[in-house]
Amino acid sequence: MMQTAGPRPLSGETLDAFYRGRIRLFQRKKGYRFSVDAPLLADFIRTKGSDEILEIGTGSGIIPLLLGRRPFRRITAVEVQPGLAALARRNVALNGLEDRIGVVRADYREYEPGRRFDLVFSNPPYIPRAGGFLSRVTEKSVARHELRGGLGDLMRKTAQWLKPGGRACFVFPEKRRGDFLAAAGANGLRVRRWRPVKPRAGELANLFLAEVGPAGRRGQKKNYGTRIKLPPLVLFKKDGHYTAAAEAVFSGR
Repeated sequence: MMQTAGPRPLSGETLDAFYRGRIRLFQRKKGYRFSVDAPLLADFIRTKGSDEILEIGTGSGIIPLLLGRRPFRRITAVEVQPGLAALARRNVALNGLEDRIGVVRADYREYEPGRRFDLVFSNPPYIPRAGGFLSRVTEKSVARHELRGGLGDLMRKTAQWLKPGGRACFVFPEKRRGDFLAAAGANGLRVRRWRPVKPRAGELANLFLAEVGPAGRRGQKKNYGTRIKLPPLVLFKKDGHYTAAAEAVFSGR
């Protein structure tokens, strides 16, 4: 990260640059700050010029911004926390993407867009409501813990909002893979693409990237996609530096 010239952050914020300076972002110094998961998911997502897209839980708006130079019609980014929704709107404006990205302050469990989408994506809270320790900073706790809906809610709304043949992309911890697959299957979603993420070669994956879509009704001949397991993405070399593959992801290849 590096500090950039231009609009100044408010008190308690930083102004950071990503994708080799092509994306700028205001972030809280002590509140929610995005992690490696966001660029991993942005890189995994495939878009088309005709796509109407919905994001569940945008935080500071980082993933739509990272997708901002890709082809799509429009992204609607939903965020439950008022402060983060306002921050995301500022970040969209900072990058001149107001005509392509809209931020909605809403609890996704109650949100009614009145239409379906070609693509849904989310980097959701990972930690079960009863698991782990809550941060003293509420903004962080809501972003990390399933306090405003769990996997079942996420998959139910995703299935509801997807068009037939639509797709949804997620990043999630490997240790919750069973929970993820069970929730997806219970809501009529099947895996299309899957990519493990490993800290280093020879180590077990700690994250996975998944694209799911409607399974279709029994007896239907229409094929909504074949499951593709992609090679693992390895983040670090033995010397602690990023691998070439990881460097390409984080530089916005």
